[in-house]
Amino acid sequence: MSDTISIDDFRAEAERFLASRVSRRTEERQEWGQGSDRVGLLDEKSREEEQAEVEAAKAWRQAVFDAGFGWITGPTEYGGRGLPAAYDRAYREVEAGFRTPDQGPFAIGLGMVAPTILAHAIDEVRRAYLRPLWRGEIIGCQLFSEPVAGSDLAGIQTRATRDGDEWILTGQKVWTSGAQYSDIGEIITRTDPDKPKHKGLTMFLMDMHAPGVEVRPLRQMTGGASFNEVFLNEVRVPDSHRLGDVDEGWGVALTTLMNERASIGGGGAGGGGAGAGTGRLIEMAQRLGVASDPIVRQKLVGVFVHATVARYTNLRAMAKIKAGQTPGPEMSIAKLALTQNGQRTAALVSDLLGPRLSADSGEWGTYAWSEFVLGVPGMRVAGGTDEVMRNIVGERVLGLPKEPSPR
Repeated sequence: MSDTISIDDFRAEAERFLASRVSRRTEERQEWGQGSDRVGLLDEKSREEEQAEVEAAKAWRQAVFDAGFGWITGPTEYGGRGLPAAYDRAYREVEAGFRTPDQGPFAIGLGMVAPTILAHAIDEVRRAYLRPLWRGEIIGCQLFSEPVAGSDLAGIQTRATRDGDEWILTGQKVWTSGAQYSDIGEIITRTDPDKPKHKGLTMFLMDMHAPGVEVRPLRQMTGGASFNEVFLNEVRVPDSHRLGDVDEGWGVALTTLMNERASIGGGGAGGGGAGAGTGRLIEMAQRLGVASDPIVRQKLVGVFVHATVARYTNLRAMAKIKAGQTPGPEMSIAKLALTQNGQRTAALVSDLLGPRLSADSGEWGTYAWSEFVLGVPGMRVAGGTDEVMRNIVGERVLGLPKEPSPR
């Protein structure tokens, strides 16, 4: 419990652990023309590179967990340390000073799936999955979107039919990040087609290695394959792995969605919405000889100001989450800010580079931005479209009337 160790002793404990395992960060300033010039919003790794990253992430996560820093605020009965949120913040602050392996493969499982399991699963399932998830023994993914129901989750068609103590799932999911290396998936299904759209939905926790599950990569226009489509052919799921009540999955899904937008809006999707940062954009303008152009300067300031405002908005929202409060519609503001800042950056880069953006001349820091520009449209869809986010902000934050139904 929190009264067994002071926060200063906890910090010292974290410092000793990290110093014994990894090197400290040193301040680095990237020199123009030196090192990699890659700028992207999405992972663009080969399957071999991806697998190596997953293995390194798992090994580090297990070491962190075994040292007592894996799930600092989690309930002790499920593998957590049971300490207040202030201790988690303290560890993050100490960890930021060290070079640690990327933990991207766990972003969805720990940021979205685990909180939903904790909130809605039965005790048996919590005990079976929460500790392995937080220790990095297994990885989770989210199976929500479908070919004809993206942001409109209430329109999903994947069916779950009860068969005794099991459910049989049949259908297709799309845009599933990390499905290719995940062990479990949180999935929303339709269990009663005769009820209104937001009713008749039920959530489950599904074994991604079960018979009938097929994962196929989706090639993006950036050239990578960060997402997948998942086909379900009579996949059997125990009723014990149902999350929440039958036909009441919409409320369960909202738990995941709010955590999803917190993760994406807080920069968990990569890139932070502004590519490599304003500094690199300024240096680009200088290299291209347009840094003194008043229009260019105004656009650079616009990118900086909006990115700074988004960062402070995110910090306030994340402080609320760390205080134990449930993410709310304000996370839709963060998600919307992320994509708008990405668009703002992409427009500026396009203006500055012109043909250099579409023709690879080998010049450092130019054509590499094409990956970023091509990735922005995908971010406008991930985690809910901009249009859906605006509706949420309008209705739940500003108190405007609901959008008229098309039916």
